[in-house]
Amino acid sequence: MAPMTRSRAIGNLPNDLMTSYYRQRTGAGLIITEGTSPAPEGLGYARIPGIFNKGQIAGWKKITDAVHQEGTKVFLQLMHTGRIAHQDNLPEGASVVGASAMRAAGQIFTDTAYLQDYSEPVALTTEGVEVVINQFVTAAENAIKAGFDGVELHGANGYLLEQFLNPTVNNRTDRYGGSIENRSRFILEIAEKIARSIGQGKVGIRFSPFSTSGDLPAYEQEAVTETYRYLAEELDKIGIVYIHISANTRIPEQAYTAIRSHFNGVIILCNGLNPDTAEDALEKGFADLVAFGRNFLANPDYVQRIETGSPLNEHDHDTYYTAGEKGYTDYPTLASKTRQKEQSREKCNA
Repeated sequence: MAPMTRSRAIGNLPNDLMTSYYRQRTGAGLIITEGTSPAPEGLGYARIPGIFNKGQIAGWKKITDAVHQEGTKVFLQLMHTGRIAHQDNLPEGASVVGASAMRAAGQIFTDTAYLQDYSEPVALTTEGVEVVINQFVTAAENAIKAGFDGVELHGANGYLLEQFLNPTVNNRTDRYGGSIENRSRFILEIAEKIARSIGQGKVGIRFSPFSTSGDLPAYEQEAVTETYRYLAEELDKIGIVYIHISANTRIPEQAYTAIRSHFNGVIILCNGLNPDTAEDALEKGFADLVAFGRNFLANPDYVQRIETGSPLNEHDHDTYYTAGEKGYTDYPTLASKTRQKEQSREKCNA
């Protein structure tokens, strides 16, 4: 099950409603959670969870216990939103930060004033970057305390890690800016230090090569491919367990080849797959595993539906990021539909 932001963490705390949501979807062999911030400054969206205080650790522990009771593995996705944020979504005392002071174009939802323009970020100093790296390490350690089987670094979709990779957004002149090696340094130092702390087999990362999400300007194709070739090679040296690729139509075959040929660990592929296209993707040999997102969102028993060829529930787009159980834990399962039919027959017979 791929990571999906669902915005149900009131006060940035994992809660009982979230426990029900993840328990419902334990048919997956591996669940990767929604993006979870390693620090107050990374809570750019409304109602997303963190993993930087005791209350958050305790809340996540209830969720990992529930998932493990059903025999499913679960990784926590660590997501620092960076400049894709608004100040109103952050707790008091925290500020929006980024690789540079460059504001992203576009708007973001807040519970205070609904849609607002992205806030202008404060550019992290070199020392500030080192602080964020250590926050990621501590967050990974907290995830293990909370019972997670590992962590996934969110290096995709225009958030902080990917902001450092982009040569337009990252205009730094210190050791974290300039060359491909320097722009990759932030990610690699985080991955290396986390792997050293919690174990290489408990660390994965998500990438979205050639994506322009989060107002990331596109840059030269060969440079993008070389960036992810270099990252794959260096992450292979660190020994992380997987790279998770969010596919898009702009990724050329050369980029897939560059990643696969330089990384010996597991590669997960996701984004827009169904059982048939996922099977085809596995047969092509790039990916070792496939992940599903929206279909798991609307179908808690998605695995059973694949096995039986049953029809799928429709997604309710309007409730993707709302605060309650509607569109979250109330999607019907095959078992619940069967019970409803049996109850209807019993009423008719009575």
